[in-house]
Order: sequence, then structure tokens, then C-alpha cells
Amino acid sequence: MKSAPEIARPTASEYSPYYDRYISLVPAGDVLQHLSAQINSTLAVLRGISEAQSLRRYAPGKWSIKEVLGHVCDSERVMSYRALCLSRGDQTPLPGFEQDDYVKAANFDARAWADLIGEFEIIRAATVSLFRGFETAATERLGTANDTAVSVRALAYIIAGHERHHLKVIQERYLPLLQS
Repeated sequence: MKSAPEIARPTASEYSPYYDRYISLVPAGDVLQHLSAQINSTLAVLRGISEAQSLRRYAPGKWSIKEVLGHVCDSERVMSYRALCLSRGDQTPLPGFEQDDYVKAANFDARAWADLIGEFEIIRAATVSLFRGFETAATERLGTANDTAVSVRALAYIIAGHERHHLKVIQERYLPLLQS
């Protein structure tokens, strides 16, 4: 059985400058290994948060921890869908999505914390599986999402960096509140 090719780091021309804030957080090396490793490291943090704690907000008007995790899940689904479309050569311009509207409509705070954690684990496993199935040529394909050019490989790095960004927010802004 052939192993998945390593996905090269995208060049700045393959994504909107906005996403550099996430891509820059992804360490050197195989992004697929990083995406896989994030499952266990993120679950270790999330499973240390209780149901009651998952409803905490670090400031008025900010998302709860449940909403942060729900947002990470929604974003990963959207980015994976974009990767699927582009990898298959679909040149249909893909829409953007308004994260605040998605979070508000989802009502993540009404969901069980354990269910949201399980959903993250399943989504990430599906994402890794999807990207492992891509040939190198597929990862280099470009398309348009949210009126901006993006490559399949940039989407892999965006997913990894976005999760890393939000885990850091949870660790730095939310967890200190939970220990007081």
C-alpha cells in the first residue's frame, strides 16, 4: 500500500493574507502527521474541562468554550469541503461563511460537552483520511473560496493552524479562569 505523499507548505500566493495568522502556527514537517497528532493533544486539554466549565466565557460577549469548539468543528468541515471540491478539479467559486452567524445558529451551549468533544475527534479523523487520499497534484490545485484564490494544501495548513490558534486561546484565556 502506497503511503500518502507529504503535503508541501503553501506559498503566500495560494491563500488570502488573512490565513497567514493560522498557517504560520503550523510547525515544519508533515502537516498530515501534525493534524493526526492534534487529535490526542487537543482531546487531552478538552477532556480536562467539565460540562459546567465548558459554558464559561473569558469576557462578556465572547464565545463560551463550547462555542469555540463548535466553531473549530464547523470551520474544519467548511475547509475540508473546500479541499474536496478543489481536489476534484471543481472550479465553481465556493462561498464564504460568517462564523458568528454559524455559532449563533448552532446553539452549541445546549449540546453536551462530551458530544462536542466526540464530534471534534470524528471530524478530525475524517479530515486526515480525506487529505491522506490526495495525490500530490490534487494538493496543488487552486480554486476560489470566499472570492479569494486558495489551494488544497493551503486548506490543510489552515485547518491545522486554526485549531492550534483556538486551542491556544482556550489554554491562555479560558483555563486560568477555570482554576480560580
